[in-house]
Amino acid sequence: MKVFINDKELLNLYKTGRSKKMKLPDDVINKFFATVQKIESAVIIYDLWKNPGLNFEKLKGYKNRYSMRLTGKFRLEMEITWTNTDQTTGVFYLLTISAHYRD
Repeated sequence: MKVFINDKELLNLYKTGRSKKMKLPDDVINKFFATVQKIESAVIIYDLWKNPGLNFEKLKGYKNRYSMRLTGKFRLEMEITWTNTDQTTGVFYLLTISAHYRD
């Protein structure tokens, strides 16, 4: 699937491995890169949903916003523009890495 990064700081993190504004632990950064690779290598959305380590889920209160677990505390939030009516393939727009409620 195609992946685009909409946030300037997230794009800087992807390109350089560091971000001045996003102070993230190294394990979160490593998981970020691994998760982006998993999204890019997925053929259909079910490739991501059937991976329990990602905890890929639709966010409540948003029409088209989803999240994937990076660590117990951090999530990668994204929007998906579906490219077919079955909603099995789409274009991912990565928005932010957010802190979650668990440690």
